[in-house]
Amino acid sequence: MVSALLAFAAGDRQADRVVPPTGFTARLTLFAAAAMAFLAVFALALSLATGRLADRWGEELTRSSTLRISAPADQIQAQTEAALRVLQTTPGVASARPLSDEEQRALLEPWFGPDMPVDQLPIPQLIDITETADGYDAQGLRLRLAGEVPGAVLDDHTRWRVPMVRAASRLRLLGWVSILLIGGAMAAMITLAANAALAANAQVIAVMRLVGARDGYIAQAFVRRFTLRALGGAAAGTAAGILAVMLLPSAQTDGGFLTGLGFQGLHWFTPLMIPPAAALVGFLATRAAATKTLKELP
Repeated sequence: MVSALLAFAAGDRQADRVVPPTGFTARLTLFAAAAMAFLAVFALALSLATGRLADRWGEELTRSSTLRISAPADQIQAQTEAALRVLQTTPGVASARPLSDEEQRALLEPWFGPDMPVDQLPIPQLIDITETADGYDAQGLRLRLAGEVPGAVLDDHTRWRVPMVRAASRLRLLGWVSILLIGGAMAAMITLAANAALAANAQVIAVMRLVGARDGYIAQAFVRRFTLRALGGAAAGTAAGILAVMLLPSAQTDGGFLTGLGFQGLHWFTPLMIPPAAALVGFLATRAAATKTLKELP
């Protein structure tokens, strides 16, 4: 396998003469491979980032719930204590604690500003619930709360967690579809360039046939040149894409999704698969184009 790859890379000087080393087709192949590889890096980063986002949302939000207590000011303390007693005796609830005024002010600050007097407003009391790995029976807990704590409303985050995770998963799928489309566009561009090169060298090919060269021998020269061009262009585009991703803002807790679009950990090695994949696309596209065009040439 290795020897075959080395022989393919070394090529045949006689056969290489049929393929122009420079010109429009060479520039088109290099540019197409570099541009598509650059875009593939970002599509890959998007897909991996949304995958991390979906996993994080699914893991963190699945084991957390919020209990909201809306009651008159003279009853809210008693209902809060009653709700905590119910939660402490509920299987599947690991812990439950009421949020302080400072924590509730921090939650409302983005909408109402930092100077809002939380202690003077009729704001519901929030209780943060952490679940065990097995979770709890949400419907059963709601029934108990309805009987013992009339002002309590349980939010297990299912209503908005599932759509968010689904959206992130679909965005990840869109990233992989984009990579496939980029590969298809690269194959189309390389096919056009190979067909143009074959048509431009029709007379040279005819002379080689007269001296005994077979179509497979001629096709291999085109396949080799265009495969190496696709590899070189994709390597340059991938390097530029990785550099651009490195310049993106790093992931931050308060920065949202857009600050975590880069690669993390071993995922930094995944873009290195793009140049070999581009070379394979170039190999298959050029081989198909050369085989078809050589059959059509007189």
